[in-house]
Amino acid sequence: MHVTTTMWLATLGVLIAVLAFDLVVIGRRPHEPSMKECGLAIGIYCGLAGVFGAGIWYFFGHDYGIQFYSGWLTEYALSVDNLFIFVIIMAAMRVPRHLQQFALMFGIVLALVFRGIFIALGAALIELFSWVFFLFGAFLIYTAIKLYVEYMHDDNLETEPTDNIVMRTVKRALPYTDEFDGAKLVTRSDAGKRVATPMFLVIVALGSTDLLFALDSIPAIYGLTQEAYLVFTANIFALMGLRQLYFLIGGLLQRLVYLSVGLSVILAFIGVKLVLHAMHEYGWDAALGFDGEIPIWFSLAFIVATLSVTTVLSLIKSSKQGPPESGPAT
Repeated sequence: MHVTTTMWLATLGVLIAVLAFDLVVIGRRPHEPSMKECGLAIGIYCGLAGVFGAGIWYFFGHDYGIQFYSGWLTEYALSVDNLFIFVIIMAAMRVPRHLQQFALMFGIVLALVFRGIFIALGAALIELFSWVFFLFGAFLIYTAIKLYVEYMHDDNLETEPTDNIVMRTVKRALPYTDEFDGAKLVTRSDAGKRVATPMFLVIVALGSTDLLFALDSIPAIYGLTQEAYLVFTANIFALMGLRQLYFLIGGLLQRLVYLSVGLSVILAFIGVKLVLHAMHEYGWDAALGFDGEIPIWFSLAFIVATLSVTTVLSLIKSSKQGPPESGPAT
């Protein structure tokens, strides 16, 4: 897939324009979005992803189109799982509901920056070392097992995402206050000193948490496509509607009781796919008498089927347990 410099620049230009528009609009009027506003935004972003994938399909071929859709669906599913942690962060740091969209917007900007760095590093490693596919595959299989074990032991409910090394370092290095001052990141204390606000700490918590998520999501999508452009754009479309999705489904996240199981199956599948691809690169699969390459259409079908079954079974089980708690915590 040949992506020109002009195409890269145009993509980055559109991304920056959309983010700038969001920042200006939300920065001027922090608010809790309505269900209609969230539904419309998610519909637009998903529609744009569909149109973009169709454009890739038309101009570059069906293989690349399927690679984009597979990567986008996987990243979107992983992003939905991340919302559980975002809800915990908002509750733990007592972020007022009308300020949560502002915090999420900046958190997503940081996520895009971090993922852009990881995508570039991943592309460079793949270009230089074929054995990196073994490493990525093993890491994803390990992550899948860990995710399933945490689900079985319910460990994810006991984690404290606001207590990580980045947050501890920031709190030691900067003076901060416990009182919000609207959407301001820095304010003045009663003594007249400039101090960081809780909003600044919330954004750091969201950004540092997503940095850990990127360690899973970037190797996962590289298991579906080695095209850096598709990896980057799939991540963009997966993240752009994330804050609206946060408010739209809120407490309904609790209905997706088997989401972690479904994601562990998908990550394990992609991990195996990466290992088989690495064997194919070295010719080991032919020596063992099989073709190590899993068709991309099969990967897309497997991801769609897994997510569909996971969602249906989750809704069936949650319907028997009664309604979930309402909305994101304040």
